[in-house]
Amino acid sequence: MVSPEPVTAYLGLGSNMGDRHDNLDRALALLSKRLTVKRVSSVYDTEPVGVEEQPRFLNLVCEVATSLAPAALLTLAKDIERKLGRAPRSHNESRPIDIDILFYGERVINSPELVIPHPGLAERAFVLIPLAELAPGLVHPANGKTVTEMLAGLKEAQEVLKLPARSSHV
Repeated sequence: MVSPEPVTAYLGLGSNMGDRHDNLDRALALLSKRLTVKRVSSVYDTEPVGVEEQPRFLNLVCEVATSLAPAALLTLAKDIERKLGRAPRSHNESRPIDIDILFYGERVINSPELVIPHPGLAERAFVLIPLAELAPGLVHPANGKTVTEMLAGLKEAQEVLKLPARSSHV
């Protein structure tokens, strides 16, 4: 299903297996074949959340324009994850790429297959810091807080280190 007007969505990308930079670059290139990648945050080196016995992640957030419906965007993200070697496992295991839909316009979706805005984003510095770089005033349609307010409200310290800029992502 295709939306008639392009919608602005924000995607979170992470990698903690293999060549993490290359995995992010390849995922962005594949996304750009079906979406308009408008902006990409800096890359951040982050500690794993939930399961500590795994390698550190590289994370970024991208702003995209898409005519894909939310379910089709999820299918695209999962297809790219598989293409780049992600095996279907527990969501807390190491992976070459992870693509999460953080926001899809101002939509709130709560279905067994898809929850938008992403349910964990308000507690995750590795998402909020790069998202704040792109859209600090973006308002969460369910909790009414801006990205900056959610970031300021984080209870737990999380190590998120901004990496020096590299060449173009896409």
